[in-house]
Amino acid sequence: MKHHSVHWFRKSLRLHDNPSLIAALKSSRKIWPIFILDPHFVKSGTVGINRWRFLLESLMDLDRSFKELGSRLFVIQGSPAEVFPKIFKDWEISQLTFEIDTEPYARQRDPEVIKLAEEHEVKVVQTVSHTLFDSEKIIKANGGKPPLTYQRMQTVLSKMGPPSEPMAAPTKEDFTECKTPEESDHSSKYGVPTLEDLGLSTKGISPVIFPGGETEALNRMERYLARDKWVCNFEKPKTSPNSLKASTTVLSPYLKFGCLSVRSFYYGIQAVYSGKTHSKPPVSLHGQLLWREFFYTAAAGTPNFHQMKGNPVSLQIPWDENRAFLDAWTWGKTGYPFIDAIMTQLRKEGWIHHLARHAVACFLTRGDLWISWEEGERVS
Repeated sequence: MKHHSVHWFRKSLRLHDNPSLIAALKSSRKIWPIFILDPHFVKSGTVGINRWRFLLESLMDLDRSFKELGSRLFVIQGSPAEVFPKIFKDWEISQLTFEIDTEPYARQRDPEVIKLAEEHEVKVVQTVSHTLFDSEKIIKANGGKPPLTYQRMQTVLSKMGPPSEPMAAPTKEDFTECKTPEESDHSSKYGVPTLEDLGLSTKGISPVIFPGGETEALNRMERYLARDKWVCNFEKPKTSPNSLKASTTVLSPYLKFGCLSVRSFYYGIQAVYSGKTHSKPPVSLHGQLLWREFFYTAAAGTPNFHQMKGNPVSLQIPWDENRAFLDAWTWGKTGYPFIDAIMTQLRKEGWIHHLARHAVACFLTRGDLWISWEEGERVS
């Protein structure tokens, strides 16, 4: 029997290489692609205006892509615990699909949603697509604990074989037998809200430099992959945080939100490398993706990795508490021009070069201010 399926977007805000979405399409006669605007994030105060704008742009881009396929994106405001029982009942859902997320809040949220699905006799399908590999399989291959050095990570991965190849995006043909019911008032009920709708102030917001969405992500990736020599010679430490035009790909936010598949980028780089002399990990472009994989795996296998307390791999440091210093760092008013310029760029553009990130993080913590990295993480 064909399902009535909900595909739940969280990260992976894209159509290409989205195996859980494809699983829903292949097994269903009706599908509702949804994104839940969770008040946990709206009210947290740790999500800055640039990040919100990037997310909403990504959702609008995703909805446009669905429209071209004869479907729509349903954006629903509320907590997952409130939203799912209602839509399970109202839409007579029999299957829920989504991508595995190993981050702390997701690890608390997802088991609760799976329990709700079981209570409503809804089948749950989860797939891995936000990382190159399944983090749990890496941990298992390393004897049940995450690799805690880059070199050990490389050794483990060398025995696991290459990542799975990316899947193609769905086409109109995929939606001929699997339809999305659309109500006449869809835009007012399920449309992507504006920043103002969410109660977010746009006063003083800077122009968009890096627009969100899968379309921009793929275009940006292809522009860089077309530069064969640049790709082959890329070494991260030799790029500049001071250049007026970004000296790196600036694909990190697109990978973070899943607008771009990390596997698509990995195999795109691989195609450029083929038959050519090229740089190697850890400094190469492939090396950067492996750094990403390393930290996702370490976080997935380490309790409380996102904080100092209860984190077995974190030094337990008696940090100072100095609100005046923290505010000066946050708003670029430390009196150190390089640090202040970086923090101003971060606030206005929402992105900074990785060497700039190192500089401001060091200045905040062990370098100068002796303030906890957790305080820096909360700055929006």
